[in-house]
Amino acid sequence: MNYILFDGESRKNLLPFTYTRPVADIRIGILTIREKWQKFLKTEITSTKTEDYLSGKWPLKLKNENIFINASVLPNTNLMNAIQNLKPNQKLVVQETLIAYASENNVKDLEGFETISEDLDIFKISNTWDIFSLNGKAIEEDFELLTAGRKSQPVPASNYVKHPEKIFIEEGAEVENCSLNASTGSIYIGKNSVIMEGSLIRGPFSLGEGATIKLGAKIYGPTTIGPNSRAGGEINNSVLFQNSNKGHDGFLGNSVLGEWCNIGADSNNSNLKNNYAEVRLWNYNTENFAKTGLQFCGLIMGDHSKCGINTMFNTGTVVGVSANIYGSGFPRNFIPSFSWGGSAGMTTYKMDKVLETIKIVLDRRGIEMSTEDEKILHHIFEETAKWRKT
Repeated sequence: MNYILFDGESRKNLLPFTYTRPVADIRIGILTIREKWQKFLKTEITSTKTEDYLSGKWPLKLKNENIFINASVLPNTNLMNAIQNLKPNQKLVVQETLIAYASENNVKDLEGFETISEDLDIFKISNTWDIFSLNGKAIEEDFELLTAGRKSQPVPASNYVKHPEKIFIEEGAEVENCSLNASTGSIYIGKNSVIMEGSLIRGPFSLGEGATIKLGAKIYGPTTIGPNSRAGGEINNSVLFQNSNKGHDGFLGNSVLGEWCNIGADSNNSNLKNNYAEVRLWNYNTENFAKTGLQFCGLIMGDHSKCGINTMFNTGTVVGVSANIYGSGFPRNFIPSFSWGGSAGMTTYKMDKVLETIKIVLDRRGIEMSTEDEKILHHIFEETAKWRKT
C-alpha cells in the first residue's frame, strides 16, 4: 500500500510553519507527525500531498493503490486499523474530521466516495498553539512508542533523579551532574545529545538527537528541544523543531520555534497578559487576530527568523519566515515574513541578503542550501509581500 500524507484544512491555521514544510513535518512531542505515522505503519512515507510550490521537495507519488492520510491527525492503533481496512473509493470520517481516503488517483472531490464513520478517539493539531499546548500528551505517546520493549542506557550516578523508570537515555548521550525530575512526566534524551552540568530538567521533556542543553539551564515541561538544537536559560512548555538555538539566558515560554531560528542572549517573551485576559494570536487564514482560549501563550516564530540580544516579545507574538528583529522596546505582535527591524519600525529584508545569511548558517552545520529551498523562499517572499512595508 502507498501511504500519502495530505495537508488538509488545518494547513492555513498552522502558518507560518507550513510555509516551509507540509503539515506532516511539524514536530510535536518527540517525533514529527510523519515519523509517528511511519512508526505505526512500519513503512517509510515519502509521498506527500501539499502546496504546489512545496511539491518539488515533497513530491506526490501515486501507485495503483493509495491511501491518503490527514497529516494534522496523530496516529493511534484504532485509527491505523480503520485506515488499513479502507477499500478504493471509501473515506474514513471520525468526529466530522476527514481522516483518510483510498483512491487510485489524486482526486480533489470526494463527493462520490462511500463514507465510513467510526466512533474513535482522535488527537489532532488544528492551530499553531496546539503544538505547545498539546505537547505533553504527544511526548508521553511518543515515549511509549519509542521505548516499548527497550532498555535505557544507565543514568549516571552524578545526577539527581526522581522516577528513573520514566527516564530513557539513548546511546551516546551525555548527562552528568544534573537534576532529572520525571515525577510530572517522562524524560527522553536522544542519541548523541548533551545535557551540560547544573541543568534542571522537569518532565515531560524530549531532547532530540545531537541537541545540546547549555550549562545551568532551567527547563519545565512539557518541552521539546528538537534534533541538533541548542537550549539554555529558562524554558517552559515550548517546542523547538530542529537546528534552532535558544542557547543563552532569557525566558521562552508557551512558544514554538521553527527550524534555523536563533534567539539572542537575554531575550525574553511574555506568555501572560498583565490583565490575565485570553491571548489572541495572528491568524494568516483570516488575516486577523484569533482567540486561542489560552491564558498562557508566548512566541510563534517561523523558520530562519532571528532576534538580537535583549529582544522583548509581547504576549502572543507571531513572527513569520526569515525575519530579523532587534532593538529596544516591544516590536508589534505580528511581524511579517522577511521583515527587518524592531519597535522603531520595519523594512523589507531583501532576498539577496536573506539567502546570503542562510547559506552561512547552513554552512556552519556542513549543509548546502538546495535549489528547491531557494525556490520555496522566493515563493514565500512574494506571497507574504502584502503584509510588509516596502
